[in-house]
Amino acid sequence: MIRRLALFAGLVALPFAPLAAQDAAAPATPAEPAITTAAAPAPAAAPAEGAASGDFITHHITDGYMLEVPSFRPPFVTEICLGRHVGEHGCESPWPDFAIDLGLFTLRGNLWPTKHTIMLALAATIVALMLMLAGRAARRQTAARGHATGFAGAIEAVVLYIRNEVILPNVGHHGEAFVPFLLAVFFFILGANLLGMIPFAATATGNIAVTATLAIITFLVIEVSGIVANGTGYLNTVVYWNTELPLYLRILLAIIVSPIEVIGKFTKPFALAIRLFANMTAGHIVILALVGLIFSFKSWLVAGAPVLMAVAINFLELMVAFLQAFVFTMLASVFIGQVREAHH
Repeated sequence: MIRRLALFAGLVALPFAPLAAQDAAAPATPAEPAITTAAAPAPAAAPAEGAASGDFITHHITDGYMLEVPSFRPPFVTEICLGRHVGEHGCESPWPDFAIDLGLFTLRGNLWPTKHTIMLALAATIVALMLMLAGRAARRQTAARGHATGFAGAIEAVVLYIRNEVILPNVGHHGEAFVPFLLAVFFFILGANLLGMIPFAATATGNIAVTATLAIITFLVIEVSGIVANGTGYLNTVVYWNTELPLYLRILLAIIVSPIEVIGKFTKPFALAIRLFANMTAGHIVILALVGLIFSFKSWLVAGAPVLMAVAINFLELMVAFLQAFVFTMLASVFIGQVREAHH
């Protein structure tokens, strides 16, 4: 089971690279002095404007081609350009943007990896290795002692809890087929959330492109599972048709309620994407704003209160990292169970 989860975790991360790069390829604003994107290279005056405005929050919560790593020299951070240097502080993708005309709109982006893409790949790698090692240790310890212990036992306990208390009760009968996917989503989101709490790292789940892709994948799983479970009865989840009512009422209610049913299908993934994105972004903005008070007042006398509040918010963020992974998995399980039982 745990080895299958490791494989799923790697597969879940694959669709995010072009979308994260597309998000980074959006035109840069003057508030992003250190990031110059492929779509619109920043003018030479951008770093000075960003520094003058004092906006250091946007630079840390948005995506880009500049990766920060710790350094022993002031200012104790080194910026690594993931692409091609532009000017003194800029960085852009060495690849040209692509544009795909889809009729109603044009899909634009860039496939060069950004810092969020790096974090997604790192999170998927860590989760995959962790689950594979835990799976091997669990089998070895079970064969020797009859049960897993230590780190493997802790991972097994989390897997069993999510499987038995969250996924199976909500998905319903024959829900075992959805356990690997939903557990992989849980561990992948949790890994990305926790990775974003490490200093100098970036929170990939604070990127709307990432959370939207997760929501779209979940949406496809929900709808396909409904089609497989209900067959032609799946149409009842799109068109409201109550056979117990007179014909004229069926037609009237179908006209009124069917658009609501269709809208409801799209509000579910929208809610999944926005909830995860907003919660993971808000906490980092609050922490950066509190730390920024020290530099706004330009005095160490006021440093105590902002630092204490930032530490408190950081502990809250740690809880939110686990909570949002749990909520996303639980809601996905509920939505899958609802569409599979629609014929009832």
